[in-house]
Amino acid sequence: MKRVLLEKLIAWKEQKARKPLLIDGARQTGKTFLLQELFGQTFQNRLRLDFLENPTLKEAFDGSLSPDDILMNIELLTGQTFNPKTDLLILDEIGECERAVTSLKYFAEQTPTYYVAASGSNIGLLNSFPVGKVEQHYLRPLTFLEFLHASQEQALIKAFENQVNTAAAHSKLFDKLTDYYFTGGMPEAVASWFDNKDISILERVGKITQIHANLVEGYRRDFGKYAGKVDAQLIESVFNSIPSQLSALMDESVKRFKFKNVFERKSRYADFESAIHWLSRCRLALANYPIEGQAKSPLAAYKKDNLVKLFLFDVGLLNHMLSTNYKEIKQQGYEYKGYIAENFVQQELTAIGIDPSYSWNDARAEIEFLLTNEEGNVIPVEVKSGKRTRAKSLQSYITKCAPEKTFKLTGTQGSSELEQTHIVMPLYYVQFLPEKW
Repeated sequence: MKRVLLEKLIAWKEQKARKPLLIDGARQTGKTFLLQELFGQTFQNRLRLDFLENPTLKEAFDGSLSPDDILMNIELLTGQTFNPKTDLLILDEIGECERAVTSLKYFAEQTPTYYVAASGSNIGLLNSFPVGKVEQHYLRPLTFLEFLHASQEQALIKAFENQVNTAAAHSKLFDKLTDYYFTGGMPEAVASWFDNKDISILERVGKITQIHANLVEGYRRDFGKYAGKVDAQLIESVFNSIPSQLSALMDESVKRFKFKNVFERKSRYADFESAIHWLSRCRLALANYPIEGQAKSPLAAYKKDNLVKLFLFDVGLLNHMLSTNYKEIKQQGYEYKGYIAENFVQQELTAIGIDPSYSWNDARAEIEFLLTNEEGNVIPVEVKSGKRTRAKSLQSYITKCAPEKTFKLTGTQGSSELEQTHIVMPLYYVQFLPEKW
């Protein structure tokens, strides 16, 4: 299973001196597999400590935090030898051992030639953090490109990477996109989908449904385990409410998150702020902030925290929580459920580093996403889930804000490559937006 982040990890390895790596991400997004199996294979040896699986390993960090003292303790506790000049040290679920988190500062300052990589699913909840002493990356669910790589259909992968604009390519890629809507990008679900392509579709779908059910239940258990001072029931209520609020709208843009009726006797943003931040820090919810009136850069200066759209971090889990079946997703009528397309676009933007994202509201007109290029120009992106591409809101934005360029993401093949101002692109090419703005 190919992960795009691997290229950045290899670049880190090739540096003469380096800060420790820190891979953050929701549970079960493949952090251990990335470090142990994919990245680890590029080393002569790798030694992995999992603080969640084996809490006694915390003893290696009880005394001195000198890197060499820590490595001596690790060898004693594991019975394995470690050569810091050639081997990779993996500190898995490092959030379970705060002294191990602190030790990253000393590895950065005293032993910058050592290969130390840490990962965790609760990094955003830590009380202390070695700011400026780590090279931090986020591992999200598999993107659509990574999903295509998992399919091992080389011709289709090549067509995608070259952004081929033909009827044949569009038919195949859009079919794969609707498969992705169902499976999502969680590694276990993607692996099962392609490993079981020779069994009946009902069995294949059933396996994915069970995987999704187990994942969602696991996240709900984590709320109680890691909530800390935040009310775990409040976190779960917000988490559960995201799919239902998204699905309340059919062929319209997703509206801001409404707090009424989410939790008994709570109806204001202030009541839910801590739960929303908790889900965002754990990478389970993705935030989009609507901007009103004239859209100007920097967009962050105009956001209001209490006006927020919330998307789920994985479109497959979103459909599972809504009990949307595979057949429904594949049917033509499904194209009108625009919130699925919006959630997909939000995921893809987040994966390329656009987090949080922004949108635009003005009277009855709405633009799903606003992006900013290097020159500070604000670029509107309209999302149309199906083949209907009329966009009254986009025209309204053009009239009021006069953008230099606009994008429309649709279920169609898209516009000619000669069009450079008002560009229509297939939904699945979201990740290429930065190349075109």
